[in-house]
Parts: sequence; C-alpha cells; structure tokens
Amino acid sequence: MRERDGTPLGHLPERKAVLMLHGRSVPVAAGFDLKHASYSWADHLAKAGYDVFMMDLQGSGLSPRPRMEDPRNVSPAHQNLLKPRPPGFTPGTPNYAFQLNNSNSDRDELHTVVEWIRKERNVAKVAFVGWSAAAFTMGPYAVNNPTKVESLFLLAPIFPPEGTSTPPSQLPQPGFPTFLGTRWGFESGWNTELRCENQREPGIVEKVWAAVMENDPVGRTWGPPEGLSRIRNFFRWGWNKTTAAQGGVLGGSVPVLIAYGEYDTQVNTSPPNPNPELDFSVPALYNAIAGSHKLMVKLACAGHSVVWETQHKNVHNLTKHWLEHLKVDGKTLGVFDMNTNGDISPAP
Repeated sequence: MRERDGTPLGHLPERKAVLMLHGRSVPVAAGFDLKHASYSWADHLAKAGYDVFMMDLQGSGLSPRPRMEDPRNVSPAHQNLLKPRPPGFTPGTPNYAFQLNNSNSDRDELHTVVEWIRKERNVAKVAFVGWSAAAFTMGPYAVNNPTKVESLFLLAPIFPPEGTSTPPSQLPQPGFPTFLGTRWGFESGWNTELRCENQREPGIVEKVWAAVMENDPVGRTWGPPEGLSRIRNFFRWGWNKTTAAQGGVLGGSVPVLIAYGEYDTQVNTSPPNPNPELDFSVPALYNAIAGSHKLMVKLACAGHSVVWETQHKNVHNLTKHWLEHLKVDGKTLGVFDMNTNGDISPAP
C-alpha cells in the first residue's frame, strides 16, 4: 500500500481518507501515481486535501506474487513470449495448475486495508476510487459494508449484468497463476481506442510502460529487451445486476459516480458477447443501481486508458469535486457528458 498525504505538517483529524484500487493488469504506481507531468491522480487528490491510499492486490505491482516467480506457471499460450528463456525454463504444463486469486481473496484483502485505514486514521468510513476491474472488488464490498464506505467513484468499471452470483464448487480454480503482457500489446490495444487528435500525449506509452516495469522486478528481466508484465489470473463472481441492486445500498447509503470514455471498447461490449461473463455494459450498471444518489458521466475523446490521456486532468477534477460535494453539476441523479474542456452538460 502507498500513501499520499497532502498535509506538510502531518495528519489532520478532519482529512477524508480515500482508497484507490487498480484494475486487472496495471499496478497502482503506474495507474494512479505516474511520476510524469500532471498524471499522478493520487497527488492531485492529496494536494486537494485528501489522505490518499493506494493498494495493490496480491499478484500485482510490488505486492507478494506467490507462484508467479516461476516461469513455468505462465499461461501455456504465453510461454512463447519468454525468449530468451529464463535459466532452467522448459515450456510445458504449469507446476501450479490453479488461478492465483478469486473474488473472496480479493475482497478479504480490501477488507484488511479498509480496517487498517479506519483504525490508523480514526475514521468511520473510507471513500473508494476504483478503475476498471476494481469494480469487481469495490462494488460488492460496498454493498456488504455500507457503514465503512463513504462513497464509490468507478472509472471505466467492468460490469457483466448477467454474470454469475455464486462461487464455483472448487477453489482455487484450475488454470495457471500468470498471464503475460508485452509493451507492443499494451500500445496496440490502446491504439484501437484513439479516435481524436491529441487524445494521447507523444511519448506517454514509454512513460507508462517504464512505470509498469519499475514495479515488476522479475517481469522486466523476462522476454524481449523491454520486458514483460506479469498479470495475475483471478476467478470472479458476485458482481452483476443483482448485486448492484442489493438492498438499495449503492445509490442509497453509498452514493455512486460512474465515469467512462466514449471510445472505451473494453467496458461496453459491442456486439454483445454470447458469454454473459464477458458481456460488459456501463449503462447497465447505472440502471441496475437501485438508489437515487447515482450519476454517470461520459468523457468525450477518451478510451479505457483515460488516466494517461489528455482528459486525465478533467478526471482528476471530477473526482475531487465528487469527493467534496457528492454531486455533478449540482445534481445527485442523472447522466451527463463531459467535453475535453471539462464542461459538463446533461446527456441527450
């Protein structure tokens, strides 16, 4: 866990505690605390008066990565990326043939951090900020722990409205602990969502990849000269339209703000995926939330990687305004558009 406290003289009792959680493949240091120009989301919130904490789940960033040190436990489909081969590595079946994490373990880790923050900072509630697959952990946790969560800000949340509610009969699930990501795969996937002029700053891909590699001391020694990112494999359940509506918590005692880029193809599956576990929709999340304190903002000229695009400053300001007022454009309910100047208007 990392902390950014904007108070130069130390903790102040009235400072709101904010906890940020990463998505599937990018550690918090690269996603929330990129040390380049104005891209550190955490620093922006700390300077605005918040005590900001960032956590990596097990298997991400500098957190423990059990079974992930062994290159034999890489996805068989990705083992061909290990060139030159690490010493002693022979491609084949993983010697730990299971996935690394699951919904229960992720939520348990989140709970441990929340309890530590509440005790350390002497606060009853913590404000949540999550990006992408963080929704799988923060959403259900907020539903089941409304007395500990002040609000929920979800950027580009992954949400399968018809996803399963129940855990599998066998845990851990069969599989392997580790996927691999390449620098070129990272850039090429991002390129598919670039639709506007100056949507991404020149050279930012290299800055982000360097931050990912800085937080993966093993992966950066694998494969091509630019290294490989090790991505934890986890099995998920319990985040769907039933969970989002449960007890009227979300949008009720836990206000919710959802923001996403208009060109984000990861969070809105089109055409619909026949597999309900892989069929995602941000508007479906907004509609599923039963409470009336809910807002959704679509960000113009932005994709899934908006945290590193030119819209990032507007995301920072939107988050800061939300944490202070729990409103958008003076309202606590509604759907809005935000242009590249940061101006907000009701959606048509």
